[in-house]
Amino acid sequence: MPRMYFHLISDALELDSTVQEAENCYNTALRLCPTHADSLNNLANIKREQGYIEEATRLYLKALEVFPEFAAAHSNLASVLQQQGKLNEALMHYKEAIRIQPTFADAYSNMGNTLKEMQDVSGALQCYTRAIQINPAFADAHSNLASIHKDSGNIPEAIQSYRTALKLKPDFPDAYCNLAHCLQIVCDWTDYDARMKKLVSIVAEQLEKNRLPSVHPHHSMLYPLSHQFRRDIAARHANLCLEKIHVLHKPPYKFPRDLQGSRLRIGYVSSDFGNHPTSHLMQSIPGLHDRHRVEVFCYALSPDDGTTFRSKIAREAEHFIDLSQIPCNGKAADRIHGDGIHILVNMNGYTKGARNEIFALRPAPVQVMWLGYPGTSGASFMDYVITDAVTSPIDLAAQYSEKLAYMPYTYFIGDHKQMFPHLKERLIVSDKAHGGSNGVVADNVAVINATDLSPLVESTDVKEIREVVIAAKPVEISLKVAELPTTTPIETMIASGQVQTSVNGVVVQNGLATTQTNNKAATGEEVPQSIVITTRQQYGLPDDAIVYCNFNQLYKIDPLTLQMWVHILKHVPNSVLWLLRFPAVGEPNLQATAQQFEKYLT
Repeated sequence: MPRMYFHLISDALELDSTVQEAENCYNTALRLCPTHADSLNNLANIKREQGYIEEATRLYLKALEVFPEFAAAHSNLASVLQQQGKLNEALMHYKEAIRIQPTFADAYSNMGNTLKEMQDVSGALQCYTRAIQINPAFADAHSNLASIHKDSGNIPEAIQSYRTALKLKPDFPDAYCNLAHCLQIVCDWTDYDARMKKLVSIVAEQLEKNRLPSVHPHHSMLYPLSHQFRRDIAARHANLCLEKIHVLHKPPYKFPRDLQGSRLRIGYVSSDFGNHPTSHLMQSIPGLHDRHRVEVFCYALSPDDGTTFRSKIAREAEHFIDLSQIPCNGKAADRIHGDGIHILVNMNGYTKGARNEIFALRPAPVQVMWLGYPGTSGASFMDYVITDAVTSPIDLAAQYSEKLAYMPYTYFIGDHKQMFPHLKERLIVSDKAHGGSNGVVADNVAVINATDLSPLVESTDVKEIREVVIAAKPVEISLKVAELPTTTPIETMIASGQVQTSVNGVVVQNGLATTQTNNKAATGEEVPQSIVITTRQQYGLPDDAIVYCNFNQLYKIDPLTLQMWVHILKHVPNSVLWLLRFPAVGEPNLQATAQQFEKYLT
């Protein structure tokens, strides 16, 4: 039989899902003609799908050796190079594919994925847009374009692109689950129950077939998935990391059996050493270790953002290493192992910027999850998760792949001493007309905070009052209340948005205006030096209302949670709910749903 017949039969068998027979036919065709480029390329595709990345790479290279102008082989080779983390090489072959075939929509879309991974958002956006221009019915390109919009915070545009992708390709699990996440971000709960039911069924089918789930581990906590499903989702992603490092052929690292009289070496790995909540919380930790017993290493996965958060961590850690300059995970792991780390702390988990492949290579004998990611890694290469008995009850220990390492009260920390020294002292200011009576403080007053309030206190009439606040049990607190002849200067400053004013000759600062005009003050990078005033009026809150607040991102709210909040508001007279516009496009949806719940509860 001529070799071309074997090639055509192989193509037909591959389309008919009889992959093994197709592979046999391609091999037969290549025995008849070892330089048949199409057979080399298609056999490489099969090997790639089977997970034999090195063999696939060898076959693609051989196809290109036979036929250098083979656009599909360039694109396919680029894909496996990208899978191995060789992004620059992948980019080169995508460009070759497009040079040879300028209307190669798949190559444009896949090159966009590579550029996205290289943090070139603009380049990725151009590639996806060009792919859609070439082929408007290219569902994957629409989905990829949506992902760029999503990552850039352009959620309405992302929703539109995901919906276009699903219209073109209804059976598209990745697009469906990403659309569900976008709708969650903006609190669009239309057909919520049906959407969640379908999402759970998609995940169940993917797990059953041992596929990578379309729901990301970090998103799995938002949906009505079982603990076991969440662990299994994480485990699939952990296995993907193991697959990526397999091609490096690195032998296991060896470790000494004891410290041999040296200090314990702890390494913290994070992409969030900078202006990020993780650093806001833990920036003082490196400097608080007992240096007689512990040697601290911090490994940054991101470049220096120039903030004081970054510089403080870099200054107070004994060793600060920028691994963003070492993009190869194998070489990064070599560096960590070379430093002799005993305990390596993963502060990313499955959050943005993570490089879990480094941990998959196991450069340290003990590897620990902490702080940045609230769930299990599902990974065989992570030994412990630092948590607490409330966050991770002992009866749910089986839902973690790691051993639970409990902190006494909470695993969660907050660096209030570093970020909020200006809140050390508090004073309530009222004029004589609103000073309250019988030991009760009126609500329509200003709250003043400072590191040192003595200049203002010494200039005013201060009295001590007592007040009982009911929480889990009665708690007695003591507040200083300063009565002023008039609070007009404060009221004028607040109403006009002035940054500061003078009260009894003492300069005071408008808290809200300061954060609006000073970005460093808003992020906590810079501490206000003068006395800071905050009032309910600044934020449009009623003077006399009971205020409930939640300052999380809106995607963490679901319909049942909002319904319970509305129920509480209806049963607590004169109460309001204070939320962040995080994002602002979610506010109309939340308000509309809350109004529906209010009517229903009535």
